[in-house]
Amino acid sequence: MAPITTPPHRTGLLVIQPLKKRQCAECRTGPLALLVLEEGAPRCLDCADLGHLVFLPRGDTALTRRSREGSALSAVVVRFNRRRSRYERQGALVEEAALARAEERCLADAEARRRRRVRDARRREAEDLRFTDAFAREIRRLFPGCPADRARDIAVHASVRGSGRVGRSAAGRALSEAALASAVRASVRHMDTPYDQLLMSGVPRYEARRRIAVVVEATVRGWHAGQALP
Repeated sequence: MAPITTPPHRTGLLVIQPLKKRQCAECRTGPLALLVLEEGAPRCLDCADLGHLVFLPRGDTALTRRSREGSALSAVVVRFNRRRSRYERQGALVEEAALARAEERCLADAEARRRRRVRDARRREAEDLRFTDAFAREIRRLFPGCPADRARDIAVHASVRGSGRVGRSAAGRALSEAALASAVRASVRHMDTPYDQLLMSGVPRYEARRRIAVVVEATVRGWHAGQALP
């Protein structure tokens, strides 16, 4: 067995997952899944007085920390990585009762986090609803000819959280006239002109916009002047 020259933890008890089959030097049981080196000889967990501990694999930092904090006796489990030529941590041995208490605490924390996420989601939903209503009202104020349901649709589309659309920009959040006009023009472009079909047919974007510019501007001006679409 390769000697442990630089253990990953310099303090505390160290337990090894051996790469080769080993027997306990004291009781001769084996092969050992876990062992302790005492004066260079392998000992099983029972002979090393660690047999009452349970193995906790690595991965859950909070569970491991709480389990070790609650254990009067614990050990770090390592295994030698031949490719990296070093011992690497695999988990810990802790008292079963300490692990059970730690699991209860972690479950309570997880439930608390879940409830907080639900509350945060509801709060964001309410905020988004208020913002969308304000966005729609401003569209109707600046473009009184825009139908109310269309203004609402534009506001909903433009203000989707995380979409990167104009309603989520700094200008959009401030309900600037430029942002509102941009959202209205984008809606007219996609909903009231053959713009999307032109793009799908291979027409370059700038050329497609040039072809439908007259319709877009006429519609926007009409809405601004209080004239709804025929």
